Amino acid sequence: MLSTEFLITSLVVVLLPGTGVIFTVATGLSLGRRASLFAAAGCTLGIIPHLLASIFGLAALLHTSSLAFQLFKYAGVIYLLYLAWGMWKETGSIRFDGSGSGSGTAPAQDWRIAMQAMLINVLNPKLSIFFLAFLPQFLPTATATPLADMLILSLTFMLMTLLVFIGYGLFAHHVKHYIQHSPTILTWLQRSFAGIFVALSARLASSEQ
Repeated sequence: MLSTEFLITSLVVVLLPGTGVIFTVATGLSLGRRASLFAAAGCTLGIIPHLLASIFGLAALLHTSSLAFQLFKYAGVIYLLYLAWGMWKETGSIRFDGSGSGSGTAPAQDWRIAMQAMLINVLNPKLSIFFLAFLPQFLPTATATPLADMLILSLTFMLMTLLVFIGYGLFAHHVKHYIQHSPTILTWLQRSFAGIFVALSARLASSEQ
């Protein structure tokens, strides 16, 4: 059922830097380990609607309806620009706690980070179309239980996403110890991430069905 080809291909797809990876890394660098875990969880939860849409065929609506695709797409563009503006506005405001434990974020902030991360993926219509094209390729030939098989593939992809994103976040948390005493580097990183989100929003805006 879970072929080596599916696992390798999924790992490559998950490892590729995208909006979720950028957000998780930025969170790990600025807010530490705990916040990066919430970002990773939020990004993973954000792909659930797209996986369900693919399983039940709802992604076909985005593929066939130009209006639905455009509305969904520009909602995602606006949200990415909102994140970019927020990151640029806070340039130079990052402060690390002295313990370096990465556990200084408040519960309310943790859930806000998770929600932001989730919306990054929820508002990306390309994900539904991607999963609609991606998952069926790995269904067993002449399977008698296509729905159950799609659910297994989807859950496996989600688990891989969560683990890889946690790895990205923990790596960013580790790197922050080497840059936390350099305001210049921190400012450059914040502005770079803001610029990346602008670039990603432009790429999403120019995407077609």
